[in-house]
Amino acid sequence: MLGSNSKMHVIAPVVARWQVVKSVLASLGLAAVLAVSPVQAKAPLPLSSSAVIGVAELPPQGQQIYALIHQGGPFASEKDGTVFGNRERLLPAHKRGFYLEYTVPTPGLKHRGVRRIVCGGQPRRPDVCYYTADHYESFRKIVP
Repeated sequence: MLGSNSKMHVIAPVVARWQVVKSVLASLGLAAVLAVSPVQAKAPLPLSSSAVIGVAELPPQGQQIYALIHQGGPFASEKDGTVFGNRERLLPAHKRGFYLEYTVPTPGLKHRGVRRIVCGGQPRRPDVCYYTADHYESFRKIVP
């Protein structure tokens, strides 16, 4: 039969390992809680006067799409003219359906790329249009 010293010699490493396992599980539990925590939306950011771009400053493809928006098309992408939800909340708040998005083609790409024009108001007579070259990370108001 093992003496009490021998039992401690066997049990101590097991207890130490259990403490490590508990610590790791606690960390993972916290990570899981953080992973499923609700995401807080960004507060809308005001567009500064420097966040503007003239139509003539748009890339040539952007100028073409801007003209097509005011003509009512035709557009190359089936996604063009669909509702832009403004989930990023970087544009002024409006009811869903106010903003529509249009693809600005990027030469050499076989997919839609990241460039868009987002317009608010009536499809052929938008009140305002914005250009994004980075897939909705930032916007510049388009001015004539």
